[in-house]
Amino acid sequence: MIIGVPKEVKNNENRVGLTPSSVKHLSELGHSIYVESSAGSSIGFTDDLYISSGATILESAEEIFNSSDLIIKVKEPTDSELQYLREDLSIFTYLHLAGDSNQAKKLLETGVTGIAYETVTASNGSLPLLAPMSYIAGQLSIVVGSYHLLKPYEGRGTLISKIDPRVVTVIGAGVAGREAIGKAIANNAVVKVIDLNQSVLDELQSKYGNQNIEYILSTSESIQEAVSESDLVIGSVYVVGKEAPKVVKKEMLKNMISGSVLVDISIDQGGCFETSKPTNHDKPTFIKDNILHYCVTNMPGAVPLTASNALNHATIPFITELAEKGISKALNENQHLMNGLNIQNGKIIHPAVKEAISL
Repeated sequence: MIIGVPKEVKNNENRVGLTPSSVKHLSELGHSIYVESSAGSSIGFTDDLYISSGATILESAEEIFNSSDLIIKVKEPTDSELQYLREDLSIFTYLHLAGDSNQAKKLLETGVTGIAYETVTASNGSLPLLAPMSYIAGQLSIVVGSYHLLKPYEGRGTLISKIDPRVVTVIGAGVAGREAIGKAIANNAVVKVIDLNQSVLDELQSKYGNQNIEYILSTSESIQEAVSESDLVIGSVYVVGKEAPKVVKKEMLKNMISGSVLVDISIDQGGCFETSKPTNHDKPTFIKDNILHYCVTNMPGAVPLTASNALNHATIPFITELAEKGISKALNENQHLMNGLNIQNGKIIHPAVKEAISL
């Protein structure tokens, strides 16, 4: 199979779809790997390193897309890349279709086969290709949230530490939420954990105990009370294939502390704060009703080397299966991979995505 790796084009997106070690693995199996020039240079993956790993370097994205059977990316295709998509091409990447129905419509018009990392499943019901980036985003949420609480960056002017305990609320205790909870605890925050599932709260309580931690069943009222007392609120709500529910309503901001910070990890799926709108690493925040919002759509792009290595560790078994068996056979024989199939022949295939998007 001919596999193409274009350079990512989103703002400050320095991750890469295949690392040199992944290229080496696939090329040793007899597959041809085309990598766009400088695709990984910003994180030390030089063209020479890719060549020594078995890749062929092509100069443009157009060449990569036109020459390949399967495209491996990190982020969803942008408007500038849609022109290169076609019916006999497959793309394996994060798609997040429910987060932008207009972009989903444009993608459907290309006829491309789109397999989404975020809906591929594992035998235990987990989302193995979403998990590594969720892990990183959860860790980063406390870092960026703490940074933007600093007064020079328009925050409240507080430090999450044991010398002056501050309140951190985490809404949604999935992979990202649990990482945020753990990091907030490590920084001696007073933590409010909110989740819809009582068994999840009970599990976390058995792990962390009750000192400086409150476990709260999610309701509109409990969320409003928690955010009104918080310096930092992390939104990490995720529903497979669907737009994130808006758990923090616009009117709740009026009762929040001026200068407090909202970090919306769910922004790729449309955001879980009603006032969220996508931002980028160049301009990551905006202020609404005196509350600072951080809504960067590619948070793990801030640590692209770590993120690329982590993502490849998770994706390479699935990429190998697609390459070795062919797209159709791999999808038909592996239900977990089939669960990643979102679009094909101009139609939405994934049931949850179909339900979430009205076109």
